Amino acid sequence: MERLIPRYRWGDIAPRESRVQRGPGYQFYRIVPLDVMLVSVGLGIRDYTQDRVEEAIGNFWNCVDLLAREKVDHIILGGAPVSAQLGRARVQGLLHDMEEKTGIPGDAPIEAVIGAMKHLGLRKIAVGSRWADELNGRLAQYLKEGGLEVVGVTARGQWAAEAFAMSFEEGLQAALEVGREAAQLDPSVEAIWVAGGAAMALHAIPALEAEFGKPVFTNLSAEVWSGLVRPGVIDPVQGWGALLASP
Repeated sequence: MERLIPRYRWGDIAPRESRVQRGPGYQFYRIVPLDVMLVSVGLGIRDYTQDRVEEAIGNFWNCVDLLAREKVDHIILGGAPVSAQLGRARVQGLLHDMEEKTGIPGDAPIEAVIGAMKHLGLRKIAVGSRWADELNGRLAQYLKEGGLEVVGVTARGQWAAEAFAMSFEEGLQAALEVGREAAQLDPSVEAIWVAGGAAMALHAIPALEAEFGKPVFTNLSAEVWSGLVRPGVIDPVQGWGALLASP
């Protein structure tokens, strides 16, 4: 039995529950050892508009309670659009209150990106986004409140329905396209964030870093670095970008 006991349990509050799940943990276990258990629950997002995020965030504490019963060691409030619509002060407040109540530390994707930029001593970021302009504006504001300079954000006009309607292959291609476009928005850009979890984007990190010579993050890579690599739970990860290779 001991061979199956995880040494660490990683809790994830995914933005929404979907009838289609493409390989839960497919990207996660490319960069995280198998003895770290991924435990996920769904927040129940129906769209990324402010009204729908407010509707879904009412499920936050129920999700936290479910993950606490699973004895997770860390909780991610997933979905950059969720954080963007809530705003930085509210996200930080939820994470603080969660740790006060449960003793479990937490994180969120934009917070992890801000932490990654500061760790690498960088300030100017470009965002490879597929989202609508309204959502991108809130995303940029969050990053600015974290002390970063947003030199540009790409857009594809997506809300939740369009994001989740992409095929696996369309998502892979979109991640490369928006990341490449973001890298070329401004010559002063110091790092690129390929944002969003609906499209698997991990493959974009080595490809874009090789092409542009600048650090590239995804939601997952920033979260794993912040929650597992930085505190020494797992060793730095080679082959998936400068951030994950950095202790």
